[in-house]
Amino acid sequence: MHPQLAPLVAATAQWLLRAYPPENGAVDRALAEAQARQAVAVAAALRYPTDLDAALVALTGGGGAGRLDWATGAEPDEAPWRSWVDEVLASWAACLLGEPRLAEAAVAAAAATAGHAHAGYRRLLAPGDRDLRAAALLRHPDLLAPVADLHRARLLAALALDPEDPAVPV
Repeated sequence: MHPQLAPLVAATAQWLLRAYPPENGAVDRALAEAQARQAVAVAAALRYPTDLDAALVALTGGGGAGRLDWATGAEPDEAPWRSWVDEVLASWAACLLGEPRLAEAAVAAAAATAGHAHAGYRRLLAPGDRDLRAAALLRHPDLLAPVADLHRARLLAALALDPEDPAVPV
């Protein structure tokens, strides 16, 4: 991941954690955060694959969490970090967290285009039982649907997947 994307990844992962909070305790929070960050990092690698893409979004920012708050029914918040939330990254990450096969395809595509290795995404691709319990809300496809559906078609297009293919979760 490009270093310029770190603020977007951190803010977007933070938004996901607040929208879909972990069960309880510091360990659960850390496990859920690792999964959210990995999903957002893969989404960022796909959405902003070049140095120029990363530099431009670092200059302009992520766009904010307003529409995401509306989609989930969350109360708007004016915290400064929320201006760095990237709606598309949140949507794509929600798709990846809720659909393991889509996560596999996305990590493979990121590896092919940006040189990311599968090993760095173990919690996203092969979560253990403790990971799944810690991020039960964060990985629940029905709960993620309002956010995931915002930009799912764009993710499928970026991965060159056909939404009509029965193997592709839509």
